[in-house]
Amino acid sequence: MDNVFTAANLATRLRLLRMALVLFGLIFLVGLYPLMTSWWPAGWRWSPNQTEYEQMIAGVYATLGVFLIFASRNPLEHRSLIWFTVWSSLVHAGIMAMHAIKMPAEHGHLLGDIPALLLVAAVLATLMPRGMPAETSDRTSTRQ
Repeated sequence: MDNVFTAANLATRLRLLRMALVLFGLIFLVGLYPLMTSWWPAGWRWSPNQTEYEQMIAGVYATLGVFLIFASRNPLEHRSLIWFTVWSSLVHAGIMAMHAIKMPAEHGHLLGDIPALLLVAAVLATLMPRGMPAETSDRTSTRQ
């Protein structure tokens, strides 16, 4: 079913994908650090907290956020970045889930950053068109 794209279906999907890329990009860019440090530390900050780690992870995600926003202009040209975001979010969530389950003091992550990463992966993977020949996606993206 995913291999069958009508022009309207693809246009709608790409519009939603663009919106998701901008939303997640902005959250990564400006929302992650406040979540870790102020808004909900129990769901986003690991104990004992390390300011250096928090700054590094916020910097990496802020950089990814900028590139997701850039990718929103033409998602089909940035497939590898979008799929990197999907798969790295799944891996990151999986590793954190294993640690959070083992460490009772970190159970808050099971309701915070872990489901957030799974949501990012699920939304982007669902909206990202698959099975399109490269030349079809190139023609479609230039018309948008």
